[in-house]
Amino acid sequence: MFFLYAILLTGSTLLLLAGIVEQRRHYANLRRIPRRIMINGIRGKSSITRLCAGALRGGGLVTVAKTTGTAARFIHPDASEEPVYRKFGIANVIEQIGIVRRAAAYRPDALVIECMAVMPDLQSISQDKLIQSNIGVLCNVREDHLAEMGPTLDDVARSLSRTMPAGGVCVTAERERLPLLRREAARRDCTLFVVHPESITDEEMARFSWITFKENVAIALAVAELLGVNRQSALAGMWAAPPDPGVLEVKRYQVSGRLLRVANVFAANDPQSTLMNVRRLLTSGAVRRPLHLVINCRPDRMERNGQMGALVADLDPERVVLIGDPTRSARVSIPQQWHDTIVDLGGARDATELVDEIVRGVDGHASLIAIGNIHGQGELLLEQLATLPEAPAEVVREPADRPARPVPYRRTPSVPAGSRPPRASAPVAGARHRRES
Repeated sequence: MFFLYAILLTGSTLLLLAGIVEQRRHYANLRRIPRRIMINGIRGKSSITRLCAGALRGGGLVTVAKTTGTAARFIHPDASEEPVYRKFGIANVIEQIGIVRRAAAYRPDALVIECMAVMPDLQSISQDKLIQSNIGVLCNVREDHLAEMGPTLDDVARSLSRTMPAGGVCVTAERERLPLLRREAARRDCTLFVVHPESITDEEMARFSWITFKENVAIALAVAELLGVNRQSALAGMWAAPPDPGVLEVKRYQVSGRLLRVANVFAANDPQSTLMNVRRLLTSGAVRRPLHLVINCRPDRMERNGQMGALVADLDPERVVLIGDPTRSARVSIPQQWHDTIVDLGGARDATELVDEIVRGVDGHASLIAIGNIHGQGELLLEQLATLPEAPAEVVREPADRPARPVPYRRTPSVPAGSRPPRASAPVAGARHRRES
């Protein structure tokens, strides 16, 4: 028995010593990176990471970045990138130690890294032990991961605030919970900078080859300014930055004489972000009515499926296509007056049949808006759509028979049962997004 205790004690001592050595090496690597920026929030983290890295590169700073979103990427100082290898394909916050080690080998001026923690305690560990950022970004507070960080949005905001650097700086575009964030920043002696999307012009946004938001650009410009990069250099770097694989984009296909504009909005899988993305697409003219809404359902995202179904009243599509499983979780939240537009394809279709059924319901031209979660049937749908012939430029430029109209950020007032809301050319009164001065 004494022999077994000796083995246990020796093994524990060796593990403790190995942990101490690894921690010392990690902290030494952190000291080789003078500026560490960690991006946290609910939506847009990967895009903001790329924008910040591009802005700093534009200012001549040697910058390494790492994203965690749709496809984790390690981005080298020359903007080339490679996938992050994960054993068994499982994400773990400990991988940040290896990222810091690789980044430190470049002796960079800055590291821009996306926070990959969801649990509140892991978010604290990410800041205090793994990254020790001196500039933090808390882009927004939305309805997501409520089981881990909720149940309320105030709880989510407090959890995200755990990555605010003590004695450092945090940049945010959040407005609705700004007073709470100010209190959390004060507790950590952290200076909170609030960015204003209105400071970004439409001309500056038009220079991007991919779809992003003024809030994201404003955050990246603020980070660049904190590190001494001027506005024009930062913007030039952002315009040249490669987009994230999950970036909002619209592809155009021509099938059997039908023009199909396909918007992949799977990455924005909370209701508010989904509405923001569709609104951005409509107002920019990237998609046009009639809208055909595809909702992909997952058995482990029952609440999310219902939230996506509830958006039908706001988006007012011509047709609602349900895929994945269980589709009933989305169907029950769709208002009764849209039930005659539902096409339930379920989760047992192969990719070819899935696309054939969707295209069959298009008359002339339509915009296909894919929302929900990409995994499962959503991935099959996008892969099969990518095999379709792209529409010629002259076909894409043909005007739609109805002008696009914006979609409000929040749910519109409910309508009486049995009646559809009127088609208007402006957002419903009272549904406009509130902005703080």
